[in-house]
Amino acid sequence: MGVRRIREFNVALLGKWCWRMLVERDSLWFKVLLARYGLADGRLRDGRRLASTWWRDLQVLSREEWFTDSADRVVRNGVNTLFWSDVWVGEVSLRVRFPRLFDLSGYKELIVAEMCQLGWGVDGQAWWWRRGVVCMGRGVGGDLILLLHGVVLQVDKADKWLWILETSHVYSVRSAYKLLTTQPPTVRVVSVSSLWNKDV
Repeated sequence: MGVRRIREFNVALLGKWCWRMLVERDSLWFKVLLARYGLADGRLRDGRRLASTWWRDLQVLSREEWFTDSADRVVRNGVNTLFWSDVWVGEVSLRVRFPRLFDLSGYKELIVAEMCQLGWGVDGQAWWWRRGVVCMGRGVGGDLILLLHGVVLQVDKADKWLWILETSHVYSVRSAYKLLTTQPPTVRVVSVSSLWNKDV
């Protein structure tokens, strides 16, 4: 039996909570965190100074590259996916890829399903702008419409997350630990003091 690298093992354990925040949004514990920290852009807020060490560590970890690159969102009905803020078509969020359109949009918080229902074609009602007139048939607007052209939602299937390091597509501490211990030392690993902090 090999000796475990305790820091990486503890980070892999914390990663399980990050995974649960993605897939267990209807659970009681998620609702408690939601009541305490609130939601912004589809994510639980970081809580700033009021947050526990455990919560601050989770917030940092959930944004680390090793975790985000291993968790893959699959959009089906678009009900659990924010149109602008989540990464669901392409490699970055639409708000990052089309910042000017995002700034002008009057529908910043809508989910994919709602935007699709409004219509995201050239004359679609999804394109409601706070100021100015944007021609969606040309330029940046045309690029966005072209990107969405082939998207077909599956109304009878829910959006889901896949952990790409496992064939079961479910997070495992083992797969996360293996990744953390085989990556170059440039990977930043969060503090693990929070594993023993009981404050939520």
